[in-house]
Order: sequence, then C-alpha cells, then structure tokens
Amino acid sequence: MRHFGHIPAAARARLFHQEPAEFTGGSPARTLAVALGATLYSPATRPRLADDVRKQAARGVASMVLCLEDSISDAEVEAGEDNLVRQLADLAAGSGPDGADVPLLFIRVREPRQITDLVERLGETVRLLSGFVLPKFTEARGRAFLEALAVAERDCGRRLFAMPVLESPELLHLETRAETLAGIASITGEYRDRVLALRLGVTDFCSNYGLRRSPDMTAYDVKLVANVIADVVNVLGRSDGTGFTITGPVWEYFRPGERMFKPQLRRSPFLEGRAEDLRTALIEHDLDGLLREIELDRANGLLGKTCIHPTHVWPVHALSVVSHEEFGDAQDILRPERGGGGVLRSAYTNKMNEVKPHRAWAERTLLRAEVFGVAREDVGFVELLTAGLAG
Repeated sequence: MRHFGHIPAAARARLFHQEPAEFTGGSPARTLAVALGATLYSPATRPRLADDVRKQAARGVASMVLCLEDSISDAEVEAGEDNLVRQLADLAAGSGPDGADVPLLFIRVREPRQITDLVERLGETVRLLSGFVLPKFTEARGRAFLEALAVAERDCGRRLFAMPVLESPELLHLETRAETLAGIASITGEYRDRVLALRLGVTDFCSNYGLRRSPDMTAYDVKLVANVIADVVNVLGRSDGTGFTITGPVWEYFRPGERMFKPQLRRSPFLEGRAEDLRTALIEHDLDGLLREIELDRANGLLGKTCIHPTHVWPVHALSVVSHEEFGDAQDILRPERGGGGVLRSAYTNKMNEVKPHRAWAERTLLRAEVFGVAREDVGFVELLTAGLAG
C-alpha cells in the first residue's frame, strides 16, 4: 500500500517532489501510526462488507474500522460477528497472500472476550487483521482489553495492535480528568508495543452535555471539547518518547444543510482552472468546515482522523501531504552540522528556524513526508485534492 497509489504514476510525478513510500501491515508501528490517515468506519453488519472494503481500497483508503460497537444496535451484535467472520473470509479468498491489496483493518469491539473469540473464529483469515479498537478506554476498563489482545496475539502468532478510544465521562469531567489521564498514561505505557494510536471520541464527549456542533463549527469551537483535547495531548502526546499518535475527531456531516455562517474557504487557492467548481462542491457538502478542522487538528498535535463517509477521506489525505516549504525547513533543522543548535533563516526567507526547539517538529514532519510524500513547490492542497478525487 501507499497513499495516492490509486492515481496514475504520471500524475504522481507531476504532484510530488518526493512520492509517498510503500508500507505494509508489517511496517514499523511508528510508520503505521502515521499511515493510518483517514480511518474509515463501517458497521460490521453491512451485507456486502468485503466488496465495500475492496472498493474503498481501490479509491485510496488505507485504514478501516469494522464496527461492532456504537454503529450497530445491541440486538445486532451476534449477527454482526457472524457477518464479520464470513465477510473477512470472502475478502481473504480474493486477496494476495500478504494482504497488501487490503487496507489496515481493525475491529471495534464492545467487550474483551470478543477479541479472543473473533481471533479464534477467524482462523487463517486473521492475517488480514491489524488489530482492535477499544471503546471507552480507561485504566480500569482498558487492562482487560489489553490482556485479551495479548492472549489473542499469542494464540494466532501475529502482531495485533490496539487503538484505544478516549471517550469516557471520567475523562470529560473536570474533577476526574487528571486522575483518568494519569491512569491511561500508565496502562498504555505498560503496553506501549501494542498501542498503535489513541483515538478521540468527541461525539461521546458532546453527548454528556447534550451538545452537537453544527457544520459551521469545528470541535475546537466547542470549548468543553477543546479543553479535553488540549489535556489529552498535554499528557499523552508528548514528543519526549512517552507520547502516542493521537488521531483527530470524527466529522459528522456529509450532506448539504442550511448554512448560517459564511463559507470558510477563501477563493484565491481555487481560482485557476476548474478549481472554483471544486470549491463550490466542498461548500455545498459542508466540507469547508472539515478542511478547517483538519488544519486545527494538526496545529493542536493530532494526526489522521476518524471518518464516517468516503468523501471525508481525500481532504484528510490531501492536507497530510508535506509542503515543499515544510520539507525544506525540516531538512535544514535536522542537518548533522546543526546538532549544536542555533538559529537559521528559512530557505523561503519568511521565518526563523530555531534548531533545538523545532527539532521534534522536524522529525515528525519528515516521518509524515515519508508516508504522505512531499508536494512539488508549485503544488498546493487544491491540486492534491483534485487528483485524489479524480483517481
């Protein structure tokens, strides 16, 4: 797999100064955590789930979650498990031996026992599975999930990752937040080799107060949510070796609705060619708010995003590509001769690069560049988004 691999090679050559690198389910965890990109959720009850996975893979989706939790009713769980086992067997029968033509697949479970049960039922098909998503994760609740994952991993002889979802009321409520975060840091640190990334359940946060953001607003406009995100990154997203990749919250909207505020997309990036039509389409489908939230995700220390609709995938991926300017700055900061620190002017002559304070940013940027590529100097997100959608 590789991001933008579904578009023609000639188009990639026109877009990228450095093309995205290939990765597999066996790549290092540090690479896979970045490569998740837009993780598309799908209910495990879908009758043509295997075909859905194939179709989305052909469109460039690199990671999917097959959900047995909130996306289906309590009465559908048993049928969902049965369908999941059948559909993954179908998917395995049509894929290569290494599963390279299948996205990174995760199952979102409700209870720890489902992890071991499903791995046993999947049998050889487990080769398509990258891991499990663990809901409403806290230290107390999470240990049983992680212990079950360790047992399943031992039984099937394959590496399986955990992606805990941070969405519990204890994390949201101010009086229990610090203790809850400390507990999560402790248990995830204990199982560090198995935790691929942490996911934020912002919809659950909002539900505790009867809130729902409109398509005109981002998660960061809801102060209760913004404060929790800041605290999660503060404790669990540090760049000192103790932190994890934390993914951005879900964007709930995918159909046109009545708009109260002015569009958030400036016209100037869209003025060339037929890009104005793209701008209009993005606004009509409420995706201008999504684009702004993606930018705010990265500014606040998050990477990748939970997605519930295929139209959300390409905005996430287009905005994950490293710009030519970012790449040049990161390379300059990390040059061996800069090891002693100091300050230098950006090659674009528009900013200061301070070697020691900007080192962690530069390292993260080059890892993102490896996975998502580096755009050519004259290529912006409009061209990347257009190419991804056309592919």
